[in-house]
Amino acid sequence: QVQLVESGGGLVQPGGSLRLSCTPSVKLDSVHVMGWYRLAPGKQREFVARIDSGGTTNYLDSVKGRFTISSDNAKNTVYLQMNSLKPGDAAVYYCDGIPSFASWGQGAQVAVSS
Repeated sequence: QVQLVESGGGLVQPGGSLRLSCTPSVKLDSVHVMGWYRLAPGKQREFVARIDSGGTTNYLDSVKGRFTISSDNAKNTVYLQMNSLKPGDAAVYYCDGIPSFASWGQGAQVAVSS
């Protein structure tokens, strides 16, 4: 079973920035697509961003221009740089393979509040 470790969450004010990291227990260069998702209270899990092995990225419309997904195979880590954070971005953020590894990490809690 693949294990995923997310980190980098925290509390920021609106307009602030955070960088999330995700390290899977498999080699990233063996994974075609990695993604970030978020889960807010009372809502379903929501796709946020994805990156494929060629570097092509896709984003949820509401985060385009503010979030950037990247991958560093040497560090075996996928990142999510989040800028201009809004209260609506508050959630627990998870990474996963696409198709899913069918396992969950502990997630990274992101809170946005003044």
